[in-house]
Amino acid sequence: MKLNLIRPIAFIDLETTGIDIVRDRIIQIAVLKVFPDGNEEMKTWIINPTIPIPAVTSEIHGMYDEDVKDKPTFADISNSLANYINDSDLAGYNSNRFDIPLLIAEFLRVDIDFKLEGRNIIDVQTIFHKMEPRSLRAAYKYYCGEELIGAHDAENDIRATYEVLKSQLERYENAEYEDKDGNKSYPIKNDIDELQKFTPFDFLDPTKKLIYDDQNQVIFNFGKYKGELVAEAFKKEPNYYKWMMEKEFSSFTKIAVTKIWRSIHQTDK
Repeated sequence: MKLNLIRPIAFIDLETTGIDIVRDRIIQIAVLKVFPDGNEEMKTWIINPTIPIPAVTSEIHGMYDEDVKDKPTFADISNSLANYINDSDLAGYNSNRFDIPLLIAEFLRVDIDFKLEGRNIIDVQTIFHKMEPRSLRAAYKYYCGEELIGAHDAENDIRATYEVLKSQLERYENAEYEDKDGNKSYPIKNDIDELQKFTPFDFLDPTKKLIYDDQNQVIFNFGKYKGELVAEAFKKEPNYYKWMMEKEFSSFTKIAVTKIWRSIHQTDK
């Protein structure tokens, strides 16, 4: 099956030092770029994360400190990577919660403001979990009828993700979906715009430290101000903003609270 694309879509998979998007770093990036004419292009970068790789993590993906000590850092490859995917929509497996937030955090560390707004962002895992809750290995066998060989290698994983998405489109094209409120629809279409609606990316804060309330206002989802408007909390305790900027919150969280902080002070002038 050929994806119905208006512009390229970049399927991205990361192997990392761990699963904390604030503290951990990228070791391997695989990008499968699919073009509107159906052509495909794979690029892979092995990266020195500049921090030790925990042994328990190395046992999973098979990459050790010795393997990456002479590799380029993310700063070394960041511009070429950003330029390569800048014209593309993005996709991956569990990418909304992990791969994309961690990738953006790495870009921000090297002062590259890689914009997500204006792109479609498709998480194949979201489709899978909503329709058939399982893992990537099980998804590949379920949808493609084959065993996934070499799991936890970025190239193998992202190739499997691409194949799973195409199989999902064939399987669910006319399938009814019922959400938790009982609303029924037929959301799976060979249309990247429609898939984005079904696998929404949280542009505000994927770590969920900040969320929107019913009035679409930003509130805290943790700590002593949980449930309160961020703007009101900062007015009540200005030092809380400074405290957040000094702590290990994600780049997404810090960017969001900084915008609110600045809007408060512009209003006060």
